[in-house]
Amino acid sequence: MIITIFGATGTVGKELVKQALFNGHQVRAFGRNVFTAGFSEDKNLELIQGALFDEMQVFDAVSGADAILSAIGGGFDGTDKARSLGIKNIIEQMVKAGVNRIVALGGLGTLENEEGKLIMDHPEFPPQYLPVSREHYQAFQFLKASPLAWTFVCSPDIVNAGATGSFITAANAVPQPDLGKINAGDLALFMLKEISANEFVQSKVGISTTE
Repeated sequence: MIITIFGATGTVGKELVKQALFNGHQVRAFGRNVFTAGFSEDKNLELIQGALFDEMQVFDAVSGADAILSAIGGGFDGTDKARSLGIKNIIEQMVKAGVNRIVALGGLGTLENEEGKLIMDHPEFPPQYLPVSREHYQAFQFLKASPLAWTFVCSPDIVNAGATGSFITAANAVPQPDLGKINAGDLALFMLKEISANEFVQSKVGISTTE
């Protein structure tokens, strides 16, 4: 499978690249700093230096791919629009290129509670996470309005650690029991599995470690 990975130089992105290569996929790692990120040389790895907001660069990166993985990061104060407008451009270029499958990383605040309300709208939601949660929610809205086969993975706190396989998921909600964290390696493991399992197409997904 040919997989284009956006946000490839971040904590989750590097795990996605490593695991995708281990599983024998052809990987296109897209980012501004891919040539200085320390990726090991691999015949199945193509490094693409580019900007998320450049339409032609993103179009070229997604053209001919079987699936797209997005682990776009950025600041937490709301001024960095990479998560929302970056996804918007990726969606537009995927539609032009005829690429249909995307699994994108978002945040816990965009999930829903038992009353069907967004977690980020709860009075006890940490205010420091509101700006980035709004960015994630806007990214989700762009995906929801698109014709793509999308999955939006709504992550709790991410631990910079490898895959264990010990995690649980739930559609549109926080899985129970919830430990409030997930390893970067397990996020990558789930995202890679989901591009072909298609268990959560057109759905938000909550995820949490079990240990």
